[in-house]
Amino acid sequence: MAAQQRQVTLTEVARAAGVSTATASRAINGSSRRVSEDIAARVKRTAEELGYLPNLSAQTVAKGASPTVAVLLSDIADPYFSAIASGIMAGASEAALMVTMAASERSGARELQMLRTFRSQHPRAIIVAGSRDEENTHSPEVTAALRAYAETGGRVVVISQGPSPFDLVDIQNHDGARKLAHALLDRGGAHFGVVSGRVTLHTNADRINGFRTGLAERGHTLADDAIVEAEFTRDGGYVGMQELLARREDLGAPLDTVFVTSDMMAFGAATAIRDHGLSVGADISLAGFDNVGLTQDVTPAMTSVEIPLHEVGRSAVRMALGSGTEPAHLAVQTHVVLRASTPQR
Repeated sequence: MAAQQRQVTLTEVARAAGVSTATASRAINGSSRRVSEDIAARVKRTAEELGYLPNLSAQTVAKGASPTVAVLLSDIADPYFSAIASGIMAGASEAALMVTMAASERSGARELQMLRTFRSQHPRAIIVAGSRDEENTHSPEVTAALRAYAETGGRVVVISQGPSPFDLVDIQNHDGARKLAHALLDRGGAHFGVVSGRVTLHTNADRINGFRTGLAERGHTLADDAIVEAEFTRDGGYVGMQELLARREDLGAPLDTVFVTSDMMAFGAATAIRDHGLSVGADISLAGFDNVGLTQDVTPAMTSVEIPLHEVGRSAVRMALGSGTEPAHLAVQTHVVLRASTPQR
């Protein structure tokens, strides 16, 4: 068995660079007490030659924050959040920061627990991505935890819907769904249904309301019984679509166009339509929201509302590293991408 490699100490780096250990620590870990550029360069060059690994805990003590960005997502397995996470990783890499990431799994209690853990690690910033939920009984505690962190000098960025007391990356869900309604009417849609995740999630509520607004602007209405709620997942989309089809049949109501409030749900809805003996596009037009990568690869390709998710993540990092004293607000615009799942009728 090979012998375990010994870790080089800061004292050895200092000795090899010809400086004191305190000076070496200030050069590598950072400090309010600066060292000259020549000495700092010599110490860092020596550390690299010896293979010294900086102590992140020491850096945290010296600088007051670790060189990390903490990220809390609702569900890392969802392509919506993984695309945002990819953008955050890219932005953090450009800023020479590491990323600590966790998923709340849409649990308010877990969200609060992870935020408390993040605070103990003293990150440069905390980024929270996920829709506000009216049923989250921990929301006041979550806001208090984020406020407490911000009061110690940390930066908080929320990727969600406004208003927010923190820096906000505000995705324009309402306007995107409104524009989608116009596009589907232009394609010849006349009898509409909606399959949605829980409307207590503000994302879903905004998308439904935006869709209703768009229809109303063209003289159409969306009946309450034409909206089905289900879990905000692929399987939820399947179950919700089955219920919508059965409900419209029982009422004898026509149905030619369905809006599903996320692409993942729309993929499940498409399978339910086929299992019902119908064809997506030919019998029922189907549209989702988010424009995740798979929308182009399913058959038929799925109409969706595009959110620049990767850029959303990068923008959140840039905002987190900003120097403004007042909460910043970035409105992220969306646009409709029409594909074969919604042919001209």
